[in-house]
Amino acid sequence: MIADDLVPLLTQGLRETAYMVAVAALLSALGGLLVGVLLVLTGRDGLLPARPVNALLGLVVNVGRSLPFIILLVAIIPVTRAVVGTTIGTTAAIVPLTVSAIPFYARIVETALREVDRDVIAAARAMGANRRQIVGKVLLREARPGLVAGFTLTVVALIGYSAMAGVIGGGGLGDLALRYGYQRFENDVMIATVVLLVAFVQLVQVVGDVITRRLSHR
Repeated sequence: MIADDLVPLLTQGLRETAYMVAVAALLSALGGLLVGVLLVLTGRDGLLPARPVNALLGLVVNVGRSLPFIILLVAIIPVTRAVVGTTIGTTAAIVPLTVSAIPFYARIVETALREVDRDVIAAARAMGANRRQIVGKVLLREARPGLVAGFTLTVVALIGYSAMAGVIGGGGLGDLALRYGYQRFENDVMIATVVLLVAFVQLVQVVGDVITRRLSHR
């Protein structure tokens, strides 16, 4: 393909990928954080022990994490259509991306929160802190490095998932690689999309590592 034709395609594909990943990452962070906190709170040693609730949340998270993304992508097509009114396009791809990433990040959040020193929590309780204060000012604050590192990992996973979304016309670099690189055997397009995806992942990882290190030294 001529370079003058390739650049606009790659620019549009990168823009669509960034849009899908950014929106899905934001929604996944909110949903995953909520579910992860609930998993910790309702655990046997949590602030609000509730074994049935914890078992149900754990089951939902485990099922969500066990489904390959390509299968989930097809399985929730009715849900995607109900939410956004279509199953094709970048906005439609955000639904399965978010559904797949929330359980992933929820487990990371749970692990990060459980690694907070129990003595710190006990000290907060001794000083009269309520449950909301313990969660917001102790658990989440102390677990920030782990939460950011886990969020970085989630965003990197979403970039890979977004490429798979091209299979159902989700747009982005994955769709570009499929239509031009695979179906039309235009190797220059395939190579260019791979380079952009690798660069995107590296950028996200570097930024995430820098923020994690800064939070770790506070």
